[in-house]
Amino acid sequence: PEPLRPRPRPADLPLSPAQRRLWFLQQLHGIGADYNIPFAARLTGPLDVPALRAAVTDVMIRHEALRTVFPATDGRPRQHIVEASDLPPLLTVTDATGAEGELQRYIEETAAAPFDVERDVPLRAGLLRLAPDQHVIVLVVHHIAADQWSARPLLTDLATAYAARTGGDAPAWPPLPVQYADFTLWQRETLGWDDDAPDADGVAAAQLDHWRATLRD
Repeated sequence: PEPLRPRPRPADLPLSPAQRRLWFLQQLHGIGADYNIPFAARLTGPLDVPALRAAVTDVMIRHEALRTVFPATDGRPRQHIVEASDLPPLLTVTDATGAEGELQRYIEETAAAPFDVERDVPLRAGLLRLAPDQHVIVLVVHHIAADQWSARPLLTDLATAYAARTGGDAPAWPPLPVQYADFTLWQRETLGWDDDAPDADGVAAAQLDHWRATLRD
């Protein structure tokens, strides 16, 4: 196959098979929280909330998948990458000073709030203030944009961006060599995949033929 590299983006950017599966499941079952992936961490010590808010935005800008929504036209979904200037507020702050008992409820409610993958960017961040030097951050990502393997790069990038922002700078990280949209186009090309009819001589068609034969009767 051709190497994975940035590709020209078509006007209607298609979904990867994995994205399409999760988009279809929302059409089938409705908007819900079944595919939410939450991460929670307690932060002890002084916290620069404006720097943290800016760091969340930095991470969203860096990773297109975290600001991609999937609107449909005549039943056909497409990827729409939201411009940084159009992102909604990305960190909500809730004050529960002196109410440690609110922690479990806050985490559960934040984790259970649904995403509409057609309209909502697939990352939300909430901050619960328990005391001036005690906070809990909750990040929730929809599975259409992440999996458990995403935790390390997500949290590492957030920590890098926060460290830079507390020093008054933007994070000085190199641009990513490819984005998920590039992988989508590469994967479809490599597999010979088309939503209406796979290439009869492509990898995907051969795999489908194999499993049809294997599972027949």
